[in-house]
Amino acid sequence: MFKRMLSAFGVGGPSVDTVLDSPHATPGQVVTGQVRIQGGSADAHIDRIVLSLVTRVEVEHGDHEFRGVSEFLRIEVAEGVRVAAGQPLSVPFRLPLPWETPITAVGGQQLPGMTVGVRTDLVISGAPDKGDLDPVLVGPLPSQDRVLDAFGQLGFQFRSADVEAGRIHGVHQELGFYQEIEFFPPAQFAGRLNQVELTFVTSPHELVVVLEADKRGGVFSAGGDAFGRFQVSHQDAVRTDWAAAINQWLVQVAERGGHSAFGQPGYGQPGYGQPGYGHHGHDGHHGHRRGSGMGGVVAGAAAGVVGGMVLGEVLGDAFEDDGGGDMAFEE
Repeated sequence: MFKRMLSAFGVGGPSVDTVLDSPHATPGQVVTGQVRIQGGSADAHIDRIVLSLVTRVEVEHGDHEFRGVSEFLRIEVAEGVRVAAGQPLSVPFRLPLPWETPITAVGGQQLPGMTVGVRTDLVISGAPDKGDLDPVLVGPLPSQDRVLDAFGQLGFQFRSADVEAGRIHGVHQELGFYQEIEFFPPAQFAGRLNQVELTFVTSPHELVVVLEADKRGGVFSAGGDAFGRFQVSHQDAVRTDWAAAINQWLVQVAERGGHSAFGQPGYGQPGYGQPGYGHHGHDGHHGHRRGSGMGGVVAGAAAGVVGGMVLGEVLGDAFEDDGGGDMAFEE
């Protein structure tokens, strides 16, 4: 059961394992569990037990792109912990997920490329003993799920998902990054749109849906990026006909241009405006296009893959070079 020996104590030292009550959660929810410590051959003293939430983030620097590990929540759950020789000790914890936590699973399927984990650090004699990562499958809120369902109804095909460092123009964010879920457009827009990117920015009371369409240029038309923003309460988002609203925005993007003019939402409907071109809606957004599989749409990309096993492998690949800071980068 106890997977990891505490290296600071050497051979015969205590071992530790962090156990989540459930690996499934949604943004804004509290993740609960226990840090279980098994005493070794002698008494031991642990200065602090610290838990953090981490995810993988893409960062652009000049002409280079880096992948980093971002710690976006850190909580001390115990201090001055004495572990008696040979005795088990359990420290319960509650870890609130920020509302902007990236989605990592949809319709029971792991979202390819997305990872969020709980990391356990035990500080011993002033030096942290870095723990293993325990994956959290973060599903969408009901309001977010309604938008994702609309993408499936409209015939979008999932392409990829990642988390980008930076902030979205005109949208309040608590965290210094945002998630992008990229789709190939429905068949009727093929040849006019290359892809559409979906971003959620969520608060306790409100859902902001940001869309970016990469418009394909032709002999008689200019290409470029188009942006749209829908801003509603969670209650109104559940009642909104998202398929109709998103399709209307797509038609506007495909058929004509203009400057961004985002509207205010009416009751039960999202606010949206004319698509805008020539203005990038994301501060620090690099615009690179990456590939791979939403409900049923995600299932195609994840076919033949066991979600939990893959998440563990991806977490290991993503975080094995973590140097222990707030963000560790690899090119």
